[in-house]
Order: sequence, then structure tokens, then C-alpha cells
Amino acid sequence: MATVAGVAVDPGHWIGGERVRSAGTFTDVSPIGETPLAEIARGGAAEVDAAVAAARRAFPAWARTSRDERARLLHAVADGVEKRIEELAQVETADNGALIRSHRRGVMPRVAHNFRFFADWLLRLGHDDFETRGHTNHVSWDPAGVCALITPWNAPLMLATWKIAPALAAGNTVVLKPAEWTPLTASLLADIAAEAGLPDGVFNVVQGYGAEVGGPLTAHPDVRRISFTGSVPTARTIAAAAAPNLTPLSLELGGKSPLLVFADADLDLAVDLAVEQYDNAGQVCLAATRLLVESSIADEFTARFLEKAGRIVQGDPRDEATDIGPQIHRRHLERVDGFVQRAKADGARALIGGGPNEELGGLYYRPTLFTGAPDGAEILTEEVFGPVLTLQTFDTEDEAVAMANGTRFGLAATLATGDPERARRVTERLVAGTVWVNCFFVRDLKAPFGGSRQSGMGREGGDWSFDFYCDLKNTVTAPWAR
Repeated sequence: MATVAGVAVDPGHWIGGERVRSAGTFTDVSPIGETPLAEIARGGAAEVDAAVAAARRAFPAWARTSRDERARLLHAVADGVEKRIEELAQVETADNGALIRSHRRGVMPRVAHNFRFFADWLLRLGHDDFETRGHTNHVSWDPAGVCALITPWNAPLMLATWKIAPALAAGNTVVLKPAEWTPLTASLLADIAAEAGLPDGVFNVVQGYGAEVGGPLTAHPDVRRISFTGSVPTARTIAAAAAPNLTPLSLELGGKSPLLVFADADLDLAVDLAVEQYDNAGQVCLAATRLLVESSIADEFTARFLEKAGRIVQGDPRDEATDIGPQIHRRHLERVDGFVQRAKADGARALIGGGPNEELGGLYYRPTLFTGAPDGAEILTEEVFGPVLTLQTFDTEDEAVAMANGTRFGLAATLATGDPERARRVTERLVAGTVWVNCFFVRDLKAPFGGSRQSGMGREGGDWSFDFYCDLKNTVTAPWAR
């Protein structure tokens, strides 16, 4: 057992209701001071085969389990999460460097909510029967089988459970591959699920590197669904692995989202929305990293933004007063800095930031705002996934929409305006899976979530989750003889 932030965490895989070791391990390193946390079992094809086999064995009984009983067990998992919110928050902060206050107040409560929501949604899931020339049509959602879930490091447990919860609610069994940089809370979730009474093999966790675990998992012929959140290049690899088996995919990928600020907007609100994009050290796929501001208010907006951004407290994420913590990993910090240095070479000017925080050292990167980047520059078109924003100006609504849609991504967009008609016109033209008007990151699990263009494939949330994790069946019955 490893001890992380005073919490015992088992570094083994969770397969078929048992802890499984591997011949090799890898070191899990905290981004806070780059200190080792644990030696984690390093899985491969053998562990994947064992986990898929365990999930396949458990599937028939779990699929036949009544909706009421599946919902009860998911609520029991949620109860277990709520009892351990502080432990989960401490471990995840140590593991991924996100703010302890966010984990306590928002992220871990949301983990429990993910289970409760899909448990309750399962009980109301249905479609009214309908008639066709006297025949009755009945639509049902049949469990698909073993689901492979591959999740990222920026919000490890929350993003994992909004896949795990609907997959299990639908009657499927799960093999989870957590990100190798943040495996710890997935291990704790396995303990919680077992304590809640989830049958052996219904939920499995295999830890390891993408090529060693993700490769054989996504190519496995017994996997019937694959859900992935991460980068476009990795998604292409997953799609290629899934293609021979025609395994259905749900892909939530990167973004280069815009924040459009019109002259009629509440400027204080617009500035608040803009500075909020530095949340989680910029490691948020939905972040509106491109600030598009109407020319007539650009100077005032910029002055207010710089003043507010200057009050951001960067430091140890375990301190409740901290606003921004470190980047996840040394390799990722170097990637972020590479974007920044290339932007400077392209002629962009950093109004704030522009490099690592020398005072703090380690993996802390200063919140950065660029202006003057040339059209088509990398910093305007590619996802940085760090605390790096750009500012551009526009003069007309048409120009704003064209700039907003001017990337290969389409995950989200944010709009600040005081004109409801403008909001309607602009949102209809934006290419995005989610658009927020005068707000940001308001996310209801009843709503469809996903991206357009290279930001993803498919939608999850509410019925859309069950549509993906199930095989929909329509049964047509002729009138019965009387």
C-alpha cells in the first residue's frame, strides 16, 4: 500500500474483484514539488485480457439485474464517495495539482452526483409505444457488453465517473484505463465500488501507459464500446485500433474555444469570464482561450483584464487561498512553454506572463496573455492546454463569427453580449458542441455534451449516454388475435 496525503491507496490493478500486481511498475509523481507518490502496477496485454475476461463473465448477470437494483447500487457508490470526499480531494490534489478547494467544494461532490444522476435517469428512461397500422412499436435499450473507458488527467475522477456511471447504469461492465499521470483516485473508487456491493468483475481498473494498456484494450475483440477523452492524435490511434472490430466510439477531444465580447456586454462580467479561463492552470478542454473583443472596447477590456489577472494567486494548490496551481508534469510544462516561445518568435507580444514562474520554480507557469499574433499563427489555432490566452479584435458581427469558427476544433464557445437577438443570431452560427451566453461552465447532465469537427465524435449526457452505451432495439408486435 502507498500512503498519499495520509490516505492508504493500493497501487495494484482491480480485476474481477481482486487486487492484481504486475511484474513491472511505474512511478506516479506529484506535480507539487515533483515528488514521487507511489509505485503503480504497470499493466499490459495480459492484464487487459484478464480484465476484459472478468468483465465479460460478469456481464450476463449484471445485464439481467433489475433497473431498481442497479440504481440502488449506484446510489450506494455515491454514498461511499460522499463519505470519503476529503480523502479523495486530498489524494487527487496531490496527484494532479488541482486546487484542494475545488476538489472539496465542486469536483468530488460532482463525482457522487454523476452516479446519482444516471441511477435516477435509468429509472425514467423510456419511450412511449407507438402504433403503425395497428402494430405496436416498443423501443428498448439493451446493454451492449464490455465498455473500455480511457480517461484524462486534468479532472481524473470526475471525468471518469461521467463515463463509468452511465455505462454501469445501462447494464454494461467496465474496464477503466486511467491516465498514467493520475491513477490514484481510480484505485480508491474501486475500493468504494466494492464496499458498495458492486459485483465482482462489473468494474475493473487496469493501470499503465497508453501504448501498453490502451492499445490492446481498444483493439480487443470482446470490447463493445470505447469512450475516450483526450487528444486528437490519440483518438486517431484509438479509432484505427477499433476499426477492425467496428467497435462504436465516443470521443471527447481538444478545443480552441473562443470568448466573443461585444461592445454591448456587461464588461465586468466579460472580464470575469475571461480570467476564469485560467482555471486549473489552463488545463481545461473547454477553456475559451481565444478572447475576441470588439475593437471599440478592446482597450478598456484589456486594462480591466490585466488588473484582475494581476490579482491571481499562484502557488501550492493545497492552500485554500491559491487560485492557480502547477502544470501536471515536467513534459507538459515544456510543451506549454514551447507554444509560448514559438508565439513570441512569430511576433506575438505577451502582455502578462510568457514563461515559467521563477519565484515558485517547479511546474508553475505564469498566466499569459498574448496580443498581436499574426493570422493563422499556431498560438491562435492549436490547443496549448495551459494558462495561455490570446486577444484579438473584431469590428463586425460577421467578422467575430468567422474568427470564432476559424479553427479545426468545435468543442465550446462563450458569448458576452447584452442583446438577446444578437445572442440568438451568433449562437446559431457558431460551430460548437456547447455555447454559453453570459456564463461559463454551467453543465447539466441532462444536456448533450461533445464536440464538433475535430473536437470529437458523438454526444453523452441524459438519453444520449444511454443511446451510446446501449444497443437500441425496436420490437414491432402485430395485433393479438382475440
